[in-house]
Amino acid sequence: MLKTFYTVSNGSLGNLNSYIKLIFSWPVLDKEKEINLSKLLYYKNDLNAAKTLVLSNLRFVIHISKNYLGYGLLQSDLIQEGNIGLMKAVKKFNPKIGVRLISFAVHWIKSEIHEYILKNWRIVKVATTKSQRKLFFNIRKNKKKFGWFNKKELELVAEELGVTCEEVQEMESRMSTKDITFNFSSIDEKKDLKFKYISSYLKDKTSNFANVFEKDNLGKYNNSKLNNALLNLDKRSRYIINSRWLYNNRKRTLQSLAKYYGISAERVRQIEKVAMKKLKLEIEN
Repeated sequence: MLKTFYTVSNGSLGNLNSYIKLIFSWPVLDKEKEINLSKLLYYKNDLNAAKTLVLSNLRFVIHISKNYLGYGLLQSDLIQEGNIGLMKAVKKFNPKIGVRLISFAVHWIKSEIHEYILKNWRIVKVATTKSQRKLFFNIRKNKKKFGWFNKKELELVAEELGVTCEEVQEMESRMSTKDITFNFSSIDEKKDLKFKYISSYLKDKTSNFANVFEKDNLGKYNNSKLNNALLNLDKRSRYIINSRWLYNNRKRTLQSLAKYYGISAERVRQIEKVAMKKLKLEIEN
């Protein structure tokens, strides 16, 4: 259903003004007709009713998108995302809840727009958790009133949003930074104006790929030798070694193994000692 509506609602977004003019020419439904169409969709899955519900409410998506123009993203893109939210809301709308469709859909529309902004406002995401997302959008609103935060304003915003001052400062810092390219060129006057690239200076001198690869291979090799050595033990010896040393979550004591096999704890210890010697010889050879 969403794909069908997406085509209907976004076909004219190549020309934003024409699209807006077209959408505002579509009549708004009165409450009674909206309820009747909602029932047809909810109970009978009537897609024509769904199409009418979507088209008659697209104008509200345009209004909502205007509140997010300060993020530097195209309004047409914001509208597209909001339209997806509207379509999701129409699909889930239950006419029994007793509210107008758009009142129910506002959350879905804003949610899709918020997600799009967070994904595209920076190359690196500035907000990933629920509290960070709340901070991101609310700080933008408060910035219009306060500009740069001083201590008193910082405490006021933190109290208003129910977070710590440190969290507000962290988000403010993230929002004040800008993306730069690693291949940004600079001119070195001392070297015949040759271009340099920032990426050429970003060398990690703390790690060695060869050592990491060697360590990984050694670990796999040792594990392989240990598994082969264990297979050469008799069943009882192998179980005792596994239970005593290799089962991290359910290691067993000498006494529990003695009770399990009906022998003394000392006899279990002797079997374990002999098995360990065999394993050592197998692994070293």
